[in-house]
Amino acid sequence: MRALRVVGLHEDGKSIVLEDPASRTRFLLPADERLRAAARGDIARLGQIEIELESQMRPREIQARIRAGESVDQVASSAGVSVQRVERFAYPVLLERSRTAELAQSAHPVREDGPDVQTLGEVIAYAFGVRGHDYNQAQWDAWRGDDGKWVVVLRWKAGRSDNRAHWSFSPGAHGGTVHALDENAEVLLNPNSYRPPRTVRALEPAREAVVQPTLDSTEEVLAIEAPEKPGGEADTRELPRVPSDEDGAEQPPVKPKKNHPIVPSWEDVLLGVRTQRG
Repeated sequence: MRALRVVGLHEDGKSIVLEDPASRTRFLLPADERLRAAARGDIARLGQIEIELESQMRPREIQARIRAGESVDQVASSAGVSVQRVERFAYPVLLERSRTAELAQSAHPVREDGPDVQTLGEVIAYAFGVRGHDYNQAQWDAWRGDDGKWVVVLRWKAGRSDNRAHWSFSPGAHGGTVHALDENAEVLLNPNSYRPPRTVRALEPAREAVVQPTLDSTEEVLAIEAPEKPGGEADTRELPRVPSDEDGAEQPPVKPKKNHPIVPSWEDVLLGVRTQRG
């Protein structure tokens, strides 16, 4: 390694002139941040500058990552560069993604019997209306996958949940076609998949059961008061008494006597005694 000596500052004011003492050959050294850090002996700053230089992305690489679906902040964070640097090259690609998502809404979903007559945007707007979602709050986006095909994504919020649906978009005649890539996309394309929630009615308070009196009831029968006479005297006549089962048990019915002839006993026949009829 040859040693060089410093001659002085170049006329442009941005470079240092160096010279080889043996051959008198002169060299220019840019007076950049690395040279200033080295002159100060700031090793930490030199290492940081090396990392920044290694992480510098080319514009084509930045655009490729943005086209693949990454955001500006994600690319800037992973590359270790400023957001402003990424935005300069990402802007045209972001316009391309937005335009592709807009074109995909005019494409026709492919069903079992072929492409649908309605467009993807019309089908999704109807599905959102049935479910009570705000279609204007939904966000469309698109990116190019590893296979070179465009993927369209729809993001929306229902209650506290964030939802996504993905379709593959193939540009072509009459707007192109789209194919569902996940369950949410298939559900939105199926008009018969939605079932409205059942209404829940408030429970009515339980009614008290009404006890109907029966003939077998053992409860005491309240006495019925007879209306008073005009003179103020109460009617003391007794009401006819209804025979109960207990009365029938205490006094069994008397069997009527049958008029049968009285047969004399054997002793009366021998003694010749005539039996009296009762």
